Amino acid sequence: MTPELDRTPLGWAARAIRVPGSERRTVLQAAKATVAAVAAWLLATRVIGLSQPFLAPYAAIFLVEATVYRSLLGWAQQVGSVTLGVLLAAGVAQVVPEQTVTLAIVVFAGLLVGSWRRFGGSGVWVGVTGMLLVTYGTARSSELLGDRLLETALGAAIGLAVNVVIFPPLYGERVAAAADRLASALAGLLEDTAELVRTDEPPENLDEWLGRVSDVRSLARAAEDASGLTREGRFLNLRKRSRHSGTQHEASLRTLGALWPPVEQLVEAVRTTSEGREPFVYPWPKARDALADLLLELATAVRDTAVPGRAADLERCRSLVCQVEDRLVSSDDGVTATLGLGAMALPVRRLLRQLDQH
Repeated sequence: MTPELDRTPLGWAARAIRVPGSERRTVLQAAKATVAAVAAWLLATRVIGLSQPFLAPYAAIFLVEATVYRSLLGWAQQVGSVTLGVLLAAGVAQVVPEQTVTLAIVVFAGLLVGSWRRFGGSGVWVGVTGMLLVTYGTARSSELLGDRLLETALGAAIGLAVNVVIFPPLYGERVAAAADRLASALAGLLEDTAELVRTDEPPENLDEWLGRVSDVRSLARAAEDASGLTREGRFLNLRKRSRHSGTQHEASLRTLGALWPPVEQLVEAVRTTSEGREPFVYPWPKARDALADLLLELATAVRDTAVPGRAADLERCRSLVCQVEDRLVSSDDGVTATLGLGAMALPVRRLLRQLDQH
């Protein structure tokens, strides 16, 4: 498939068929929501015989959530908010005879009550449900109010059941992709930093280098979000032992996430020493060459960390760390150069420690 075609709707559909990822999950969730809505409507109309049970398919659709946990939470929030909206409309309608005044009171009170954080995004439906009942003229009919409660509970239960039983969503591929992207970005930044360390002059492409630092920072945050969503996706999920669950990549992603703080500290140390201001100045060339070699070895180890089951070879890294630290205890390089080397050696030592724990 050509790159141009890959960006078209046809390409999107082809990826949904070909690759297990976000496209296929979107199609599957849409199909599940459709099944849930139709099933809720048929059960409410054909089996139970409710008249115009519009809340049943609505509740069913919104309960096909991104994770099983969110479906369970959404079930409680949806049923609670709609029930409260029905009761609010019924209570106000019994006291206030004028429909317009009833509408104003129900909408205002419903939106205020629905802003309670426990309702989450479903809180708005306290006021909306009350508004629908008042404007449809059903707020004073106890039978119709009972139907609204029944159809809401029925639709929510069907939507929850569909999401729990039929291919409950998992996000393992997000963890794998996030680990690959973060490892590649961290390793690339270490390699670029190694080349900068070897030079005698401050880097000319400092802005580009710092831009890459911001990119890696964003990827680290995205990796953390992907890991959180993947763990949530496995919670109460019948498929949590599936190969798509992402468990095999979690350890790698945790290690990679822990590498970002010392990498950021290293970059800041290189930037500070490259400015040549006392007391932190660039180390002498031999010390920088050893440090650059160490960074290149660490970059290779970082890439290996992203591969499940692959152990990074850190022997060469340990040897180079010893060389760098030996220069720290020598006075041959001078105090300021030694301080500059020490500022860069500390985050490198932290990087090696994190990789050792993987």
